[in-house]
Amino acid sequence: MKILVINSGSSSLKYKLFDMDSEQVMTKGIVERIGIAGSALIHYVGTRKKVIENKIVNHEEAMSLVLQTITDPEDGVLTSINEIKAVG
Repeated sequence: MKILVINSGSSSLKYKLFDMDSEQVMTKGIVERIGIAGSALIHYVGTRKKVIENKIVNHEEAMSLVLQTITDPEDGVLTSINEIKAVG
């Protein structure tokens, strides 16, 4: 079972995706400076790090970028967001 954990602050959004069957963190990251110049998503899969610098106006855009990234064919760990069974 895949569980996505979100920690949303006033100008950031942190996330971790867990595979509860193996009790492992599949990916994690942070969207920084939401609504502020210089916003970016920093995404980790194992020791790989990807930085996406982009204008991120609000938390809705931040969450959309997170979901796009975790399902990205190159940098993601899921083929579909439907694999996520719980969010907390």
